[in-house]
Amino acid sequence: MANVPEFDLDRIGAGLPFAASLDALRDALTRGVAVVQAPPGTGKTTLAPPLVANHVAGAGRVIVTQPRRVAVRAAARRLAQLSGTTLGERVGYAVRGDARTSASTLVEFVTPGLLVRRLLADPELTGVAAVVLDEVHERSLDSDLLVGMLADVRELRDDLALVAMSATLDAPTFADVLGRDDGVAPLVDCPSALHPLTLDWAPFDAPRTDARGVTRDFLDHVARVAVDAARTSDDDALVFLPGVREVSHVADAVRRALPDRDLLELHGRVDAREQDRITAGRGPDEPRRVIVSTAIAESSLTVPGVRLVIDAGLAREPRRDAARGMAGLVTVACSRASAEQRAGRAARLGPGRVVRCYDERTFARMPEHVTPEISTADLTSAALTLAAWGTPGGVGLRLPTAPPAAALRAANESLTALGALDGSDDGRLTPLGRTLAGLPTDPRLGRALLVAGEGVDVCRAAGVVAALSDDLRANDADLARALRELSGPTRARWSKERDRLTRLAEHRPSEPERDAPPVPGECADGFVVALAYPERVARRVTDGVYLLASGTRAALPPNSPLRHHEWLAVAAAARADGRVAQGTGAVVRLAAPLTRELAERAASHLLVDEVRATWDDGRVTARRVQALGAIEFSATPTKPTPEAARAAVHEALHRHGLDLLTWSDEATALRRRLAFLHHHLGEPWPAMDDTSLLDRADEWLGPELDALARGAKASSVRLLDPLRRLLPWPEATRLDDLAPERFEVPSGSRIRVSYPEDPADPPVVAVKLQEGFGLDETPRLADGRAPVLFHLLSPAGRPLAITDDLASFWAGPYAGVRADMRGRYPKHPWPEDPTTHVATAKTNNRLGSQR
Repeated sequence: MANVPEFDLDRIGAGLPFAASLDALRDALTRGVAVVQAPPGTGKTTLAPPLVANHVAGAGRVIVTQPRRVAVRAAARRLAQLSGTTLGERVGYAVRGDARTSASTLVEFVTPGLLVRRLLADPELTGVAAVVLDEVHERSLDSDLLVGMLADVRELRDDLALVAMSATLDAPTFADVLGRDDGVAPLVDCPSALHPLTLDWAPFDAPRTDARGVTRDFLDHVARVAVDAARTSDDDALVFLPGVREVSHVADAVRRALPDRDLLELHGRVDAREQDRITAGRGPDEPRRVIVSTAIAESSLTVPGVRLVIDAGLAREPRRDAARGMAGLVTVACSRASAEQRAGRAARLGPGRVVRCYDERTFARMPEHVTPEISTADLTSAALTLAAWGTPGGVGLRLPTAPPAAALRAANESLTALGALDGSDDGRLTPLGRTLAGLPTDPRLGRALLVAGEGVDVCRAAGVVAALSDDLRANDADLARALRELSGPTRARWSKERDRLTRLAEHRPSEPERDAPPVPGECADGFVVALAYPERVARRVTDGVYLLASGTRAALPPNSPLRHHEWLAVAAAARADGRVAQGTGAVVRLAAPLTRELAERAASHLLVDEVRATWDDGRVTARRVQALGAIEFSATPTKPTPEAARAAVHEALHRHGLDLLTWSDEATALRRRLAFLHHHLGEPWPAMDDTSLLDRADEWLGPELDALARGAKASSVRLLDPLRRLLPWPEATRLDDLAPERFEVPSGSRIRVSYPEDPADPPVVAVKLQEGFGLDETPRLADGRAPVLFHLLSPAGRPLAITDDLASFWAGPYAGVRADMRGRYPKHPWPEDPTTHVATAKTNNRLGSQR
């Protein structure tokens, strides 16, 4: 690739604000790495890639990632047009199922997922001289993984140039991650080039979302706001909504109200030709446009001609429901950074206007930045990538955000169940796992595609996988009917993906099942689903309610034709409330029939014949269970094994806490004394909070846990002696000095010291005022660190004063107490000078008779 002609940056960058930052980017690239911080619309996506191509001229191709396929095509088309070349020659692109490149391509735009798979296939990125990661602020899972993986590659390839570009102020995070021992990566800044922007608020007086998602009333409100705003504008309008369903609803409403406008929908399911028409802009003789879009147009995609933005202030983000073993997209408030980017779309070409369909208070409560996908999403696919990269769990990889341990553990368990990991501590890939890591699909769906072919027609299996990957839903949850009723662009998109997956399966090694019988036609779809989601095979427990192997209960919609099937494979379920969930808390969104035989075949790793011990009514009970996960086939009462019984006791303790046991007054008092000393003196005095005690349960409760495991009732356990096992020696010999049970007052009485539940609060001595005469200094416990709080009582035991400074009390407030009380209790002493008077609990007469 020697003597390659350079891109004409003056021509490409004419009128673009980022042109002023090109020299700074050139300087940064002398270190081989740079982070660009530039708002949307400044031209960074258009100008940075050709500059990097000129910088590495002749050394190889420049790969540029864009977070979405529509953005990949649009960015490539625009750069090709501005550089005066044909798309696919010097500038090309590649997305799943579609590519326009050639041997002369210098700049290639791709999705992050595609580059991840290329890295797994060729970790050295042969033939690539530079990578530009655009829109890293969106914090997609693949984009974050690429940051860490490419930082690894640069350790081996000093010649690989790397640029990360962000549209928000979190760029320093990436500069730190991509930096080396010589410091953070150089940061290239570009000021915003926005024109004046008018901001209006159009708040909605009711909740925008409910248990089912965005409310119809709020969508109607957004449509009315959009119609009213568009009628007063001579420019194109852009309406932001969180998902496809919401886009369709609002688009229909606006289309009816504004028949003279060109109403367009923009989201990932719109076919490529329509997406390209939207991003190409409006012709001079074409009607004004209203584009109703998901967040796809927020930062990674420019929609020309827009000077009016209507923002619903919502976003769709992935969430993992650990309790139900489900994952999916949920609707949440967008971040303030996202709201600012959306608003900025209106002020690119001239003065613009944004109308926010919420109020200032709602805006102030929005999170500052988008939540990184790695923090909330299901990590099964990411965990497979990390294992294939040689960094299981991300250990040793410089990621912008570390994956949560619980989510990663669940992901590795899923991969082991799928046969992709071997179950070892270091998480080694199996041959199937390495194959799945190279497939351009979720590993669950990839496994279903490869394995189902042993009993299901490959094309049919590919059709089911294509439907699942497209997030297909059905009102009655019937997958087969939903597939039959696909039509129009949706069917065309599904058909294209089915054919692609069919070709993929036919050229990949499968995981054979020897002598596997064919799957009955009615259950073929269900078998494919069960292979993808074995933990979601489900058995009917009551009419319309099913128990999943994961332990979750979910209800079918009332109108579902699947209700007569005993077994189902659940492709999708969602959290739900009210009648439709029938008290389960979840509703099945998509499923297919199955049989017990096929359920056991698809989820064979979940088959068990074991003794299950549980905590019931204050003691351990056990049953011998044959089951498929949580779905029990038979259960017989039996004696628990010691291991199972002890595990049941531990599980009950962690579920119910220490309240499972009976705390006597003496045990509670000792616990509070030790907590007091730990708070004021620290180690070696042990912490007494529930978490700390549970973590050390085997150490101080060992014999008692054994007794519970043998069948003793919880009420029989006494905790005073077990707590004493935690006393530190030899320091424990000072326990009564540092935190005494009782305190001797001048009268000679030994008064109990009350240690409060919160160890930060002072210990309390409640004593009759006359018994404290002569005590002119407040005692201090815990080696003088904590004063005693005195509750001074009347002769009848009623509160008179509270003080932790006796000297000040005797010198001041006591005079008022004396004046009030001496008439009420004349038989008791109320001396003018209490510091010298004899302390007593007796009356004056009895005190005098003793003298």
